[in-house]
Amino acid sequence: MIALDEDALICDFAETYKIYDYESLPVEYAAILAKGLKYDSRIMKKISGLKVDIDTLLLAHIVDNTAINVYFKTKDAERNRNRPKSFVEMISGKKEEEQIRGFDSGEDFLSAWEKINE
Repeated sequence: MIALDEDALICDFAETYKIYDYESLPVEYAAILAKGLKYDSRIMKKISGLKVDIDTLLLAHIVDNTAINVYFKTKDAERNRNRPKSFVEMISGKKEEEQIRGFDSGEDFLSAWEKINE
């Protein structure tokens, strides 16, 4: 965690445990405290690759799904125009991956499977 973002870890220790000099702690004790940090701490978000906490991401998904449900009932949806922008994409900075994926051959599938399981 220190190698990933020492400043985030220092801030998390200060905020969570009121420890301002983690280097004075025994290494094992500091590791236990680091492991005990909540999922929405700075360092845990950095490890998971999230820019925002899980609650915000879930709320963005709810907003996106609600907007899409309303959109599908409009004439614009019939013509595939004015689709609502995704809050999840705006927050994360990347488009969501497609859930369904096709392959041209068994070898393509096995190659993709190996990449996923690395």
